Amino acid sequence: MARAKSDEREAREARDRLRRYNARQTVHALQKKRRIRDNIVALLGVLVVAAIATSAQVFYFTGGPGTPEPVPSASPTSTPDAGGTNVGDVPPASASEFREWTGTMTVNDIELGISLDGMNAPQAVAAFVTGASAGYFDGKTCHRLVRSASAGLLQCGSLDGTGATDTSFAFGPLENTPSDGMYPAGTLAMARVGGDGFSQGRQFFIVFEDAALPDDAAGGYTVFGTVTSGLDRLVAEIADAGIAGGAEDGAPVVPATIGSIALQ
Repeated sequence: MARAKSDEREAREARDRLRRYNARQTVHALQKKRRIRDNIVALLGVLVVAAIATSAQVFYFTGGPGTPEPVPSASPTSTPDAGGTNVGDVPPASASEFREWTGTMTVNDIELGISLDGMNAPQAVAAFVTGASAGYFDGKTCHRLVRSASAGLLQCGSLDGTGATDTSFAFGPLENTPSDGMYPAGTLAMARVGGDGFSQGRQFFIVFEDAALPDDAAGGYTVFGTVTSGLDRLVAEIADAGIAGGAEDGAPVVPATIGSIALQ
């Protein structure tokens, strides 16, 4: 009898140990699944945050308040984009009369002789001549000076002197762009937003030292004229004075303002 009771007790204890073991295994399995689930959720959270941050950066730099202003860029060469739509009251290319225009443009008290190429860049010349005759450029600043190993240029015509463009006026396509990306000293060229051949407007730049400006996704920069005299004074009195903060690209130390433009 005692032997039977002992065997029964041992069997009961064995069953209890098995139940406890199975319970621990179940808890362990649930904990393992929970850890895997938590890790997956955490990973998905990181991916979502990264995606949101990336989208925010793309928006800021390409379509939001940080959209680049129309300035010469140095992006890899690719096929020019001939598509696009003009914005605002863009004069017809025929306003250039498809001829050479000559005249003067004063920057501070420096008189620059200029020649505009209405034969090879009729749309840009039409826009520039029309803007000049309407007095748009009078009093506008040359807000940006670039002087580096690859370029020397002065950019002018910003709507408010900060680099902002006139969003109500933009045109394309690009015209008369150098095939080698080289812009000799004396070149007058249209500024634009990087990668957008239909973002030319009122801003332009004067090249005072040979500049290498590689094409970007839209192509090069429309060359619409040349400075025929006075460039040496522009260099001596504005460019040589340097750039604010000692940078290679920024506001000129000597403020530069367009006085008037006369063309015939």
